[in-house]
Amino acid sequence: MMSKVRLLKAAGLLAATASLGACVSFGGAEPPPSLLSISPDQKLSAGAMQSGPQTGSLVVALPASPQKLNTIRVPVQTSGTGIAYLKDAVWVDKPARLFQDLLSETIAVKNGRLVLTATQAGGKAQTYITGELINFGLDGPSLTVTVTYDAVKMTKDQPVERKRFEASETVSAAEPGPVGEGLNKAANKVAADVATWVG
Repeated sequence: MMSKVRLLKAAGLLAATASLGACVSFGGAEPPPSLLSISPDQKLSAGAMQSGPQTGSLVVALPASPQKLNTIRVPVQTSGTGIAYLKDAVWVDKPARLFQDLLSETIAVKNGRLVLTATQAGGKAQTYITGELINFGLDGPSLTVTVTYDAVKMTKDQPVERKRFEASETVSAAEPGPVGEGLNKAANKVAADVATWVG
């Protein structure tokens, strides 16, 4: 009887261990030592308040992006047609989302504009900024990072405008730290130029 009870307990423990193994990974690839992000050079101060009618607000939409940027990894152009990803370089979010947040903050601070999400604006915003984030990575041979954004401005009762913005920075090494810092500088330069254009 006792051996039967022990057998049942052992079977239960084995089943529990197998179930846990299906949910938790033991081993595998090590996580990166840190995650990369970008931050605006100009930030809204704590407690700052902006107000105005929905009809005068501005919406910055999530940019479209090519498949090479539809990831949290940093693309490296290794040749005219070759693309790899930078070792141990991982963003906290996809580049398009990071750039959208950066551009929204930059426009709000630099221009004093009321920047809302599409949901907050409820379809009543005066201006919509959309476009495509084309480049957000490293050119390996030249050790140059580049941010390229094709912006589209749609303002009520005005013609649609489209303009390409680009900024590059030379980095010291193909490593997460220098590349992340370079992309942060380039992204802020592009965001500032877009904000000036938007007005």
